Amino acid sequence: MLDRVVDRGVEQLGSPLVIDRPSRHLRLVIHLALQFLERSYYLNSLYGRSSNTEDPMHVFVTGASGWVGRGLVPELTAGGHKVTGLARSDTAARSLRAMGAEARPGSLDDLDVLRDAAASCDGVVHLAFKHDMFFAGDVAAATDADRAAINAFGETLAGTGKPFVMASGMLGVLGLPPGAVATERDGLTPDTAADTGPISGASGRMTNARHALTLAGHGVRSSIVRLPPATHGRGDNGFTTTAISFARQKGAAAYIGDGSNRWPAVHRDDAARLFRLAIESAPAGSVLHAVADEGVPIRTVAEAFAAQLRVPAVSVTTQQAGDYVGWLGGLWGIDGPASARITRDLLGWQPIQPGLIDDLQQGHYFT
Repeated sequence: MLDRVVDRGVEQLGSPLVIDRPSRHLRLVIHLALQFLERSYYLNSLYGRSSNTEDPMHVFVTGASGWVGRGLVPELTAGGHKVTGLARSDTAARSLRAMGAEARPGSLDDLDVLRDAAASCDGVVHLAFKHDMFFAGDVAAATDADRAAINAFGETLAGTGKPFVMASGMLGVLGLPPGAVATERDGLTPDTAADTGPISGASGRMTNARHALTLAGHGVRSSIVRLPPATHGRGDNGFTTTAISFARQKGAAAYIGDGSNRWPAVHRDDAARLFRLAIESAPAGSVLHAVADEGVPIRTVAEAFAAQLRVPAVSVTTQQAGDYVGWLGGLWGIDGPASARITRDLLGWQPIQPGLIDDLQQGHYFT
């Protein structure tokens, strides 16, 4: 029984901690510590906040007018929190104000703005990333800018116990063999990073995510939320929408081989709720998975596209994939299911929105 409790505790803490044949005394100490954690005494004494806080917070959000941010801002305000979002443009600022948030003009390059915003708020959610620069090929500049922002937040929040929550990825970047179900324990050390994985430059982003977790050792309640590429919902402009656009242009919805490879998925609004739970109560050093569908076969996805677009669903080879799904070709054949069991046990998060296939069948992606 004690062994199971300790193993559960390591999962809940989202920690890369490894205990090699610990003594029974050490395991008993860990067990007692976990009892304190579960009763919220640990978090309350360390951070001055209950793990089930109802106290309103002032949260600074980067990427607040982006796809996930447009779900998170209403989620936070509905929970009684005040939100200030980083706004790169007047359009972004108007969008934030329309959602009931304040706008702070600036970009990820304005490090003094980031520091000042973090100092004046109760916590930070970092969603922004220079995706345009990354996908244009300037991977190093995009990841360097992200690292500089993380450092600016970390320096400002150090020793305060305030939360810092960062978005990260999971598909093809955790160094796992095809078909292995990714958990929150994976990808926590450099030797398991996807340095030679299918996504060029992904190792830099994963290094940044691991760096964010180290802030927990400097008095920051840091955590990361890993998002699947199929973070879907009405208004999506990401991977799913891109794949549909390619299928429409080609007149065929493609899958590779037998199409049995799987992608994890989550509805944007369920992901937004997880970010809220993380900023409110995730323990320092937590790795969280925003996963509702553990693994949806890509053939099933392609067939859903085909039914809505009235085009055939076709099997293609790996070499042909680029002709059918463009730059997604290197990703479309990845078999990368993922679990969120540890996340659900830790924070009580339960997805309630439609799954990916149900969402596609509603038709809003195709109008």
